Amino acid sequence: MNPINIGLLGLGTVGGGVANVIGSNAAEIGRRLGREVRISAVCDLDEAKAAALCPDAVFVKDPFALAAREDVDVVVELFGGTGIAKDAVLAAIKAGKHVVTANKKLLAEYGNEVFSLAAENNVMVNFEAAVAGGIPIIKALREGLAANNIKSIAGIINGTSNFILSEMREKGSAFADVLKEAQALGYAEADPTFDIEGHDAGHKITIMSALAFGTPLNFQACYLEGISKLDSRDIKYAEELGYRIKLLGITRKTEKGIELRVHPTLIPESRLLANVNGVMNAVRVNADMVGETLYYGAGAGANPTASAVVADIIDIARLFDADREHRVPYLAFQPANIQTQPVLPMDEITSSYYLRVQADDKAGVLGDIATLLAAQGVSIEALIQKGVIDKTTAEIVILTHSTVEKNIKAAIGAIENLACVEKPVTMIRMESLHG
Repeated sequence: MNPINIGLLGLGTVGGGVANVIGSNAAEIGRRLGREVRISAVCDLDEAKAAALCPDAVFVKDPFALAAREDVDVVVELFGGTGIAKDAVLAAIKAGKHVVTANKKLLAEYGNEVFSLAAENNVMVNFEAAVAGGIPIIKALREGLAANNIKSIAGIINGTSNFILSEMREKGSAFADVLKEAQALGYAEADPTFDIEGHDAGHKITIMSALAFGTPLNFQACYLEGISKLDSRDIKYAEELGYRIKLLGITRKTEKGIELRVHPTLIPESRLLANVNGVMNAVRVNADMVGETLYYGAGAGANPTASAVVADIIDIARLFDADREHRVPYLAFQPANIQTQPVLPMDEITSSYYLRVQADDKAGVLGDIATLLAAQGVSIEALIQKGVIDKTTAEIVILTHSTVEKNIKAAIGAIENLACVEKPVTMIRMESLHG
């Protein structure tokens, strides 16, 4: 059979990994596919690097020219971002080329446009590497769990943030100090905003939510809250109470609508997800028939991510001659059955909460706080005075039972209005992750 010809856009970390995987595992790929996969053309800013990594490929300066080449069957987009990458992907689709991408930002923000154009041109778009690196979570959601009604997804899907939180817990260090360490190790960028403020995780949970519930991609509706304001005391107190704090991407289907959110979250230390440390990723899926499943592994890195890219290429090659109706739908559900569903505003979600209050160390304060919580229908699970910070100020930690978020916010507002309470009250959401 004729080889599958790849046009590779970008030879950064992942692009170099793709060249390595295809070169190192050529025989194994051929055994699985029954034909050769080869890089026929490559586009990158560094021609010398392209020649070194892909010596048998034609170097093409213009990504649009690469997308139009007759000797390219599949365009692999690894530029990243939504500028030239978006234009190149759309050009490739218009040229009738199948596309593989690791670009979560492109898909979360413009995926509806990309998939619509791909359907018009009868081409496949695969994107396993866009979420959780080498973990095959996209295939699990699109295929492995296709017989299930998926109820919820919760994932540690940003390695940089997970590394920072793990180090803060283990060493008791401040956020700023661990961030510098992460940057020195190459886990965090010079500008870490995309990772630490939840944008990266937001793109990923947006994609998974659409796959799970058969909705259009809707990143604009995703709530984002990062880890930059976390205090090491809260991580310490959480652990003393039997919890770990993780930056989670969460999506859940409820009777009122879909929850779509990213934020620091207390989870019981007995949960498997709570014990995912360092730069590793993990995704927990709860579905009606199979119950709880957990997918764990490297969420980034050259070879793990490239492994997912090449697997997508193999999947496309196997379905080259299949009719559109026999291919896996882009968003898991048939396009005619993709349905817009309301995304709940954060005030309407239901969660439990961790509160840390600093207040005057005097009689009656705890009673006043409990009364204000009760007035909003918030039930207390645990209330602990952690000690006196100075001679006049005490620190109080409260765990609540499940309540609607607008109620806890109203209670916090009332508590902060007490003359004896210092502002602000720290609030962190809690998830039990029960099936």
